[in-house]
Amino acid sequence: MSPPDPSAPVRLPRFTSAERWLHRVLGLLMGVLMATAALLFIPDLGGLVGNRQLVRLVHEVSGFALPIPLLLAITAKAFRDDAGRLNRFMPSDWEWLRSRDRRSGRILVGKFNAGQKLNAAFTLGAIIVMFTTGTMMFFSSRFPDNLRTGATFVHDWLALALVVVVLGHMYMAFNDPVARSGMRTGVVPERWARREHGAWAAELLEPTQVD
Repeated sequence: MSPPDPSAPVRLPRFTSAERWLHRVLGLLMGVLMATAALLFIPDLGGLVGNRQLVRLVHEVSGFALPIPLLLAITAKAFRDDAGRLNRFMPSDWEWLRSRDRRSGRILVGKFNAGQKLNAAFTLGAIIVMFTTGTMMFFSSRFPDNLRTGATFVHDWLALALVVVVLGHMYMAFNDPVARSGMRTGVVPERWARREHGAWAAELLEPTQVD
């Protein structure tokens, strides 16, 4: 076996296969939920399918399945570690949000920047609320009218907010091909990591430093 080429660019491990599969499964389920919700909510779109009951069934099954990959992911240490990182808002995160040159590498960012942390917090909260209100709508006979009405109101309007956030997430991803590659392959170039997530890169390359 030939020795590694010292001139080859260094690539840092960013996501495990379990984390990447979680992202894919959640993305697929969210896509199905948004598509079926649009078919149910917009009459002109629903008319293209015709079978409203089938669309409703797919929407309900996907909704009840949404928490399953998250519950399974909790068993993976890498996911728990990253969840802990996402749950910590550091002084550098506030500076990152306020700065115009946040992508220059001047601010030493951990594995996740402030935007990713806010997106993760909103998405998790939205999943919990959407699952709860969707369950109330599914078992509507078990709840009084005022709770059913409130659940429907929250479910519909939060769904619209979630669509906006998901589209924003996709827009940011399409504008950063290296980040997309990192989620697809699990590794990223050292140069990108030092610029976008300098504190995290230093943590991997210089283990004596603490994120």
